[in-house]
Amino acid sequence: MTYYNKLIGSGISRRSLLRGMGAGVAASSLALPGYLRAQTAGRIKMAYITPATGPLGLFGETDGYTVQKIRAALGGQITTVDGRVYELEILERDSQSNPNKAAEIAGDLILNDEVHLVVPASTTDTILPVMEQAELYETPCISSGAPWQAVVFPRGGGEFDWTYHFFWGLDEALNTFVGLWDGVETNKKVGMLFPQNIDGETWGNDEYGLPVPTRAAGYDVTIPGYFQARTNDFSAQIAAFKQAGCEIIGGITYPDDLKTFVTQCNQQGFKPKAVTVAAALLFPGGVEAMGPLGNGMSSEVWWTPAFPFPSTLTGQDSRALAEQWETDQKRQWTQPLGYSHALLEVAIDILRRSADPLDREANREAMAATDITTVCGPVKFAGAPHKNICTMPIFGGQWVKGEKWPYDLKIVDNSVNQLFPPEQKIVPISW
Repeated sequence: MTYYNKLIGSGISRRSLLRGMGAGVAASSLALPGYLRAQTAGRIKMAYITPATGPLGLFGETDGYTVQKIRAALGGQITTVDGRVYELEILERDSQSNPNKAAEIAGDLILNDEVHLVVPASTTDTILPVMEQAELYETPCISSGAPWQAVVFPRGGGEFDWTYHFFWGLDEALNTFVGLWDGVETNKKVGMLFPQNIDGETWGNDEYGLPVPTRAAGYDVTIPGYFQARTNDFSAQIAAFKQAGCEIIGGITYPDDLKTFVTQCNQQGFKPKAVTVAAALLFPGGVEAMGPLGNGMSSEVWWTPAFPFPSTLTGQDSRALAEQWETDQKRQWTQPLGYSHALLEVAIDILRRSADPLDREANREAMAATDITTVCGPVKFAGAPHKNICTMPIFGGQWVKGEKWPYDLKIVDNSVNQLFPPEQKIVPISW
């Protein structure tokens, strides 16, 4: 966190006024048949907003599946800790990977549907605008799936009343890269790849980006300028890395660019011992696209089947969750699956503990008091690094040849979080 520290009366409340404005608007009902039960204490409305489609759709592809699974497991009801039974209506919405759409949807759900809890899942483009609407209209909001700095600093970095978030931080991801490289015997010379966009400028920043912890750990860094996304020629970068004697490549790229870069490295006789990049290596498809050259690539790890924590909703551990996904979807597990589940664990836990789950202020108090261990690890808002943030485990991983699928992601470094040991040691890439 050290190099991020620098970044960092009237009697009628807005919430009461807005509630009055929306009182005459009929809320849409998405409850499944048979959910209405006369003996319940009322109906809780939870809004779940995710990038189900659009360019960020891979980040949200597990959300709808998980919502349906949890809805079925709960039978459409929530029982609070003191025994009251409520109907649970989960209103799913697609942000379409568009920040403006996410904000519009959140406002509508808060003002017209009068939801009691807002749950934005996955990516800054969905979470940040929803958080802003929730804070503006005084509605509790719990989120995950974006580095915490990305949803705190754009809002001024101060403390918030209605919005809480759990995920790892960019600084932890950067230090995870260094931890991976420390596990490989090299000459400690790193070449860095950054695209000419907001992600590249963030990761490549000389004050708080990847070069900072890398140099602090004793590595030499070579950055041959930022590249244009979807370029067809990395010859200049490869020549610079060769000249500097780089044995490690780090940075952030997207799948097509990484495939082009790695292919040209192989063609031009540049064979680093480690290639560790964010974004491109998050999903199995990005690794498979490189064919045999994908073997040995490395990146940060959000979640894998190796996480040992059982679900508070289904009792399944991470491996069982992954296996069920693969059986149901006929596709390999993907990292957001764990956070789709963990986010609903926390949301349901908030409502169960709330003094009145039909009251937004009561839900806010329950949210602030969260203390639960999810499939992704413990979630507790203890005031550090920020009042509204809980940092989550992050590990270093390496893609290796798999048995059931072309590649499996194995945890090979736990230098940032020691919650459990690595599955195996990192090995140099075999070209």
